[in-house]
Amino acid sequence: MERSELRAGDWVEVRSAEEILQTLDGEGRREGMPFMPEMRRFCGRRFRVAARADKVCDTSHLTGSRRVPGAVFLQDLRCDGSAHGRCQAECLLFWKEAWLKRVPEGASALPSAPPPPAEVDPLDQHTRVPGEDGAERFRCQATEMHAASDQLKALDPRPYVHELLTGNASLGRFLRVSLRASVREPGHRLGLIPNAPAPGTRTGPPSPEPPLDLVPGDWVRVKSKEEIAATLNKEGRHRGLWFDREMVPYCGRTFRVRARVNRILDERTGRMLELKNDCVTLEGVVCAGEWSAGRWLCTRAIFPYWRECWLERVEPPGR
Repeated sequence: MERSELRAGDWVEVRSAEEILQTLDGEGRREGMPFMPEMRRFCGRRFRVAARADKVCDTSHLTGSRRVPGAVFLQDLRCDGSAHGRCQAECLLFWKEAWLKRVPEGASALPSAPPPPAEVDPLDQHTRVPGEDGAERFRCQATEMHAASDQLKALDPRPYVHELLTGNASLGRFLRVSLRASVREPGHRLGLIPNAPAPGTRTGPPSPEPPLDLVPGDWVRVKSKEEIAATLNKEGRHRGLWFDREMVPYCGRTFRVRARVNRILDERTGRMLELKNDCVTLEGVVCAGEWSAGRWLCTRAIFPYWRECWLERVEPPGR
C-alpha cells in the first residue's frame, strides 16, 4: 500500500465544489464515478475516513466483490436522494481521493456548510439519461459502480489482506471472516451451501397478516429465523423481497425503526421502483459482509430491507 493512500481513521477535508468540478469529465464523472449534486453540501467540511472502497459488493450485476480505484467512504455520509427522484436507499457515498485533502491528525469537524445556491446546479444535467425505451432513467454512483470498478477474485487472498492493512478490518474480524470464507466460499461454489439462508417453508401465496403500520422511532424485535422462513417461498423471498444471509445474525434482537422505504432506484436500469408492499429499515442494522459468498468484508454498509411480517412490536427498552 502506498503511503499516499488514505486509510480508515484519517481526517480529510472535502475540496471546494470549484476544485472538484475541475477533476470531472464532460459527464460529471471521474474514472467513471459520478460526483453527485447530493455531495455538494459537504464541500469545505472535514470528516474522518470510514473505510477504503477497495472491496465492495456489486449489487447491480451481481459479479461479487469489486474495487473502486482511489475511492473511500467518509463517516456515515449517505445520499439523501434529493437529486434522484427522492430515492430512499441511503447509499454510502463514494469519494475519490482527488476530491479530498488530508488534514492533520486530530482535526475536528468544521461547522455545517450553508446550503448550496438556489441557481441550477450544473451537476443536475447528469443525473438523468434517456433509457433504451426512451423513458427517463436516473444515473447515480450505485448505477455506475460496476463500470467504475475492477473485478476481484473471491479466492484471491490479497484483497482480504489489503482490508487488514488499510484499517478497513480489525485483526479479529479479518481472521474470523477469512476463516469463514475459506470454508463457505468453496462450499457455495460446489452447491453444498444453498443460496437462501432460510429456505422458505411457505406454499402458495403469502397469507394476509395485520399490518404493523410501523413508523420511524417504533421499537421492534426481529423474529426468529424459523418464524421468518415460514413467510418465505422456496427461493427465500416474500412478495419478491429477498431475506438475505447478512440479516440472520439480527434475528431475535431488538431495534428501532429507522425509516419506511417506498421508492428506490433499480441499480441495473436506473428506473425508479415504487414499492407496493411494506418495507422498513432499522437503526444500526447494515449488511456487514461477514456471511455471504462473494461479498466478504464489503464496506458499503447497505441497509437491509425488512417486511413487517418479519418483525413484531415491543415496548421501548427500559419502559
